[in-house]
Amino acid sequence: MRLTLENLNQAPHPEALKLLDGLYEHSPWIGKKALDVRPFLSLAHLKYEMARVVEQADRHVQIELIRAHPELAGKATVSNGLTAESTSEQSRAGLTHCTAQEFETLQQLNADYNARFGFPFILAVRGPRGSGLNRQQIIAAFTRRLQNHPDFELQECLRNIHRIAELRLSDRFAAEPAPGNEVWDWHESLAQFSDPEYLAKGQLTVTYLTDAHRACAASIVGTMKECGFDDVSIDAVGNVVGVYRAHALPPAAGNEVKTLLTGSHYDTVRNAGKYDGRLGILVPMACVRALHRQKKRLPFNIEVVGFAEEEGQRYKATFLGSGALTGDFKAEWLDQKDAGGVSMRKAMQHAGLPATLEAINALRRKPDHYLGFVEVHIEQGPILNARNLPLGVVTSINGSVRYLGEVKGMASHAGTTPMATRRDAATAVAEIALYMEKRAGEAEHLVATMGLLAVPGGSINVVPGRCQFSLDIRATTDGVRDACAADVLREISRICERRGVAYTLEETLRVPAAPSAPLWQRRWERAVQACGLPVFGMPSGAGHDAMKLHDIMPQAMLFVRGENAGISHNPLESTTSHDMALAIEAFNHLLADLAADN
Repeated sequence: MRLTLENLNQAPHPEALKLLDGLYEHSPWIGKKALDVRPFLSLAHLKYEMARVVEQADRHVQIELIRAHPELAGKATVSNGLTAESTSEQSRAGLTHCTAQEFETLQQLNADYNARFGFPFILAVRGPRGSGLNRQQIIAAFTRRLQNHPDFELQECLRNIHRIAELRLSDRFAAEPAPGNEVWDWHESLAQFSDPEYLAKGQLTVTYLTDAHRACAASIVGTMKECGFDDVSIDAVGNVVGVYRAHALPPAAGNEVKTLLTGSHYDTVRNAGKYDGRLGILVPMACVRALHRQKKRLPFNIEVVGFAEEEGQRYKATFLGSGALTGDFKAEWLDQKDAGGVSMRKAMQHAGLPATLEAINALRRKPDHYLGFVEVHIEQGPILNARNLPLGVVTSINGSVRYLGEVKGMASHAGTTPMATRRDAATAVAEIALYMEKRAGEAEHLVATMGLLAVPGGSINVVPGRCQFSLDIRATTDGVRDACAADVLREISRICERRGVAYTLEETLRVPAAPSAPLWQRRWERAVQACGLPVFGMPSGAGHDAMKLHDIMPQAMLFVRGENAGISHNPLESTTSHDMALAIEAFNHLLADLAADN
């Protein structure tokens, strides 16, 4: 008989504990304590409660849990001393069929890892999709994680243990995350397209209107058509637009219905991950496909837009795709040239786009035709990962202000200039950086970064006479951001006066915060609750297309947990097909909630 959540919720405690046996290696105490919170609302709820049990355990108990797991391709593997689950997982990853060299490498890595951390290396070898990592990927992860701080690595082991338990639980309940698997595969398909110089290095880079960019657009068009969208097109700036209408045929004049707008971007940074932006296109596409298969229509249109440009990599035109929909396409962008001397106008013409302001301005959406804008996005940070939560509801997109500055002192001999008489530009900037770090730590959801720091023409034996730097200050509200910026600017003046150095500072960017529309934020909250998960509200420190649409319509975002401590703008960026499936489920709940109100 197929195991169900109802079986687990209704079974006597000893029987229910048996049903959970083996999810966590030799550690029945986790299931025993988690069962105290029955009934579980969903498998996702059960996973969360088991992870909470581990999180609340003492450190030495967590280490014992890690030690309950076998080494990869270790002695237990060779001597058939593994549990049935571990045997299956290591075998599927090919660890029982290592070459002599691979086996030797893994043995040395095991020894080095144990010597450094005092517990075995844990990796969910079935990977983010559940279909398995290969031996080369396993060895690469092993080698990379050897460099981690011990406290970080302990948490990374626990996260992998939770992933192992998640996969085992899915097997036991026959709960394959089929929609998530398909969306994961769509990401892999898009990732085959990359700008040539990066493709040759095995890296993902897709910049505006290159051949790889246009191939991505064509692939999204094809998948949208397969999903059952009624209208699919590429607009005047290269956005891919798919519309699933409320009615199979266009309505008669006077009977128009409103539209839910959603989507994200498909361009990337250089040497990127696969999920930034694209997740927000593919999740709603999966929802439309499900509606089409069910021959179901909603009382509103669904418009999914794959925005052509958000990252500003080829041209300095960040948010070009979503900006065109809000009427914020700047005429001077057409004459910008890329590193190869190709103007945006010529790139558009080469791509078969009209490259005229008239055509671009016609893309501006009429706010009264829309219900609002929602965006699904990988978190791009460590918060959800640290909390063992697959989904988070965005409360606001941080407002930011940026400056470029330079301190000028006096270059002098490092050996003959007394410390008391130095006019050291670099140490002045260092003091500014430390003040900014301290000031930003005084308020919640406020961050400040000095990402650029350079001593032009510096030499090992010269006191720096010049130091160039940047300031990036972000907060969930403009008031908090501006108060921090004012304090930092005052402190820069004081520091430079005290040290006898001069400075220049230029504001280069100011973007207002974009708080989520309360009604739409609550819709996401109800959607997450309907998945059986606790609601966790969080700000977005990164900018997103939603902050552009915020100018003309209500918006709200849903974050999806990233693997590898949430790293993004990096090839290690990842998420699992289970978390993708939950994002799809949440989006479906939002659609149902919206349909009930319309």
